[in-house]
Amino acid sequence: MGQIIIRRVRSTAIALLLLFCAGAPSAPGLPADVFSRISPASAAPDASDRISRIVPLAEGTPIRVDATVADVIITGSNRPDLQVQIARRAPTAADLTRFAPIVETKPDGVRIAVVQADEGKDANLKAEIAIASPAAAVFQAIRVFEGRVRLTNLKAACDVDLRRGPIDATGLAGRVRLESGIGSVDVRDTDLTPGGMLRLRVFNGPLRVRFARAPANARILAVTFNGRIESDIPLTKKDQFGPRFGEATLGSGEPVMSLDVVKGDITITVNR
Repeated sequence: MGQIIIRRVRSTAIALLLLFCAGAPSAPGLPADVFSRISPASAAPDASDRISRIVPLAEGTPIRVDATVADVIITGSNRPDLQVQIARRAPTAADLTRFAPIVETKPDGVRIAVVQADEGKDANLKAEIAIASPAAAVFQAIRVFEGRVRLTNLKAACDVDLRRGPIDATGLAGRVRLESGIGSVDVRDTDLTPGGMLRLRVFNGPLRVRFARAPANARILAVTFNGRIESDIPLTKKDQFGPRFGEATLGSGEPVMSLDVVKGDITITVNR
């Protein structure tokens, strides 16, 4: 795993430790302030560390991300490999041993993980994971118990399951599945591409989709069991009693965009 630098710092100086190496111009890397863009440093933890890895990546290699309490940001670009940055914060240096960072390549793909030992879910043991990847990278599974996930410019496949917290996605395409248990899902400027799909689900919270322009071809299915459906794209609705449904067939009716909420509103907007 390489050297891990552990330092005790005052809470007001934690952010100064979260600096990154810049990527080459032909392979854009992560910005130096990437962690501060995800969430502010906590005042409670007084021990932190960080690691940085460059991982070679063959085309089509599956990538899996697992974390317990974490903020995750993934940005696609024209780079050929993965740049992985992991920062951890905990009350004491000893606590850092309870959720070790893992970046490994196996025959079945790449795994990036910061999972608490013994199925722990201590909110004081927090990680921040930043990944710069090829836009065509295949994120087979992103599994986070609590935190937030932010995705940008991923064009092949991504599958996210976040139990507590918001998911923000911009510029996605391909086969996309985003699910938040208690939180929200916000999707902006996504393309519905041939052979792809867009499946979004929230158990408790709002679901919002914004298109730069209305898709020419799509099958839109929306249902909320306790909430409203509002759409700039005309939908055939059933909203008098029980669950609210909305649907539309545009052009060829492919691909499918499925929006599913148990408790919360669904909003579809198109930029004018």
